[in-house]
Amino acid sequence: MRILVINGVNMNMLGFREPEKYGSMTLKDLEKELYAFSFELGIDIETFQSNFEGEIVEKIHDVKKKFDGIIINAGAYTHTSIAIRDAISSVNVPTVEIHMTNIYKREDFRHHSYIAPVCMGQISGFGVNSYKLGLKAVVDYLNINDNE
Repeated sequence: MRILVINGVNMNMLGFREPEKYGSMTLKDLEKELYAFSFELGIDIETFQSNFEGEIVEKIHDVKKKFDGIIINAGAYTHTSIAIRDAISSVNVPTVEIHMTNIYKREDFRHHSYIAPVCMGQISGFGVNSYKLGLKAVVDYLNINDNE
């Protein structure tokens, strides 16, 4: 089982950007932790980060050939990108939207997600555990559907 973990705009600034919200963990630290967790789950993951909407869309388009599921933290594109929403919808691969912070405790404009309606679920507010919960959810979903 292969899962793609997508990190969007500004996620490369983890550890430097607003440490009171995101902590001191860098993107590289996050990826190391996710790779270790993926071994526990018995799955393969690939991580991808881009600040460019079109690159994220193209990566999603390539999913169908290579991956069984997606975990996506689109960052601010969550609240603005119909293109990413449509890309997720077009590949028809189980996807979980995740956020490290609770977007519903933040500014009002962050309360709306264009991505959530085309995802199987949304997890926010648990830091790095949001990613782990998202991975676990996709794996469980795929295992249940493989057994049917």
